[in-house]
Amino acid sequence: MQHVQRHSLITQVTDMLRQQITSGQWNVGERIPTEPELTELTGTGRNTVREAVQALVHAGMLERRQGSGTYVISASPVSGALSQHFAASAERDVLELRQALDVTAAALAARRRTPEDIEILTRLLHQRSELAAQGKQQESIDVDVQLHRAIVAASHNALYLEFYDSILPVISSAIYAHVQEHADEEDPHYDTEHARLVHAIIDGDPERASREAQLFLTSLLDQLEI
Repeated sequence: MQHVQRHSLITQVTDMLRQQITSGQWNVGERIPTEPELTELTGTGRNTVREAVQALVHAGMLERRQGSGTYVISASPVSGALSQHFAASAERDVLELRQALDVTAAALAARRRTPEDIEILTRLLHQRSELAAQGKQQESIDVDVQLHRAIVAASHNALYLEFYDSILPVISSAIYAHVQEHADEEDPHYDTEHARLVHAIIDGDPERASREAQLFLTSLLDQLEI
């Protein structure tokens, strides 16, 4: 009978945390429990939990954010690897890629959205606006990213969603940089544009949803030219 190796324990905890992500218990864009909470949930020590979390950070599934916590940024190791690959991509390249993804996904979402999708989109849109109005910039951006992902999820195309997950960290960084740069403008968060897009999806109007997504992304691209 061999003693259980510490390395094996770390692997077990890593697998437990990975399962929470892949099963959808912890969704992309959400903050995971704190280190003390994970210690209690797994029944292991803080060092074990810390190393397990770090393993998933290296795999590109989690991201530590200074002063905020640890967030899910990918639902699979494959998407995590793609995420790391796209990390250094130019903002223009990412926006042009999103034109292909977001616009089509918006149209599909308008056709396929379920009552649950509608509830999620409505909640995130409202939450996003409230946080922005309260000046909670980082929290608002986190919810903004969740909203865009929820639109892709509402398309009910699994491949679209997996690929979109791989560029979410890049999208998040680009949104934060945009809000910082245009903080003095009347609507740096594009509240009106987001509301029109979400309402077009809820109304089941694919042409309008596609048009609103295209207009929003084109305006962001135009600002890069200024």
